[in-house]
Amino acid sequence: MRIYTGFIGAVAVAIALVPVFGSNYTKTFVLQALMSCALAASWNLISGFTGYVSFGHSAFFGIGAYATGIAIVRGGLPAPLAIIVAGISSATAGLLFGYPALRLRGPYFAVGMLGVAEAIRVGVTVAEPLTGGGKGLVLVPEDVLTVSYYAMFAVAIATVLVTYRVATLPVGLRLLAIREDEVAAELNGIQTTRLKIGAFAISALFAGLAGGIYAWQMSYIDPGTVFAGSLTVRAIAMTMLGGQGTVFGPVIGSVVLSGISEALWARFPFLHTALSGVLIIAIVLFLPGGITQILQDRGWLPRSRRL
Repeated sequence: MRIYTGFIGAVAVAIALVPVFGSNYTKTFVLQALMSCALAASWNLISGFTGYVSFGHSAFFGIGAYATGIAIVRGGLPAPLAIIVAGISSATAGLLFGYPALRLRGPYFAVGMLGVAEAIRVGVTVAEPLTGGGKGLVLVPEDVLTVSYYAMFAVAIATVLVTYRVATLPVGLRLLAIREDEVAAELNGIQTTRLKIGAFAISALFAGLAGGIYAWQMSYIDPGTVFAGSLTVRAIAMTMLGGQGTVFGPVIGSVVLSGISEALWARFPFLHTALSGVLIIAIVLFLPGGITQILQDRGWLPRSRRL
């Protein structure tokens, strides 16, 4: 375990030093990868552990982005406080939508969350006096690339640490029991509704924080970007690539898929979206257990739900 801890520490130090020695391109690329990591790990908290596959995770990212933008532009709040508002807003939305939505199961829940994300996107577009509508919302331009980099890094680390705590505490086993057989879990005294809603709210919290930092760093947001279904698809693909229901699966998946996507975009700018889609299909067909399972089969990672 010391070897894995040392390796993780070395990677964290390397990421922390990117703004010091890296170019703006490198900082931007790693920041986007960290954002993807936060989204994938937060999606994994609800969908990987409980099996409730959400197609509407981008809703909470978008809520966080617009909460930050509105708080800064309309409310005059400083960015750090606005980002906190973003996390609270998304977590609250997770509680409100989670209670009715998590009564659905299987494809009904997945489609239901897709509908929630689309309804929120339409609502934001219509509320033009507050949100800027389809034209988007312009924040005060600031040179915050380095600060937002470390903020996103902190959110990604926090999401992984919370996942680790969930996986190593009894609550993690209860969530996995829901994934395997929810009816049996209920019969054994597990309060499934409370656990699902709690996991859903925490998942939404981190997605909202990532969205808030994104809005601050970009200085411009619009409904089509921050509520894009592609954000959810990437989070799902990264989690599946790394390994669902594991701590480091989303991290591994986000690093690998971000690198592959960037390479495809650089070499095939007009085909990279289609090629990324083919890659996602290949992941589903040939890597059902993700990279984590491969590493465990080869003895490079211990067989533990903690990893």
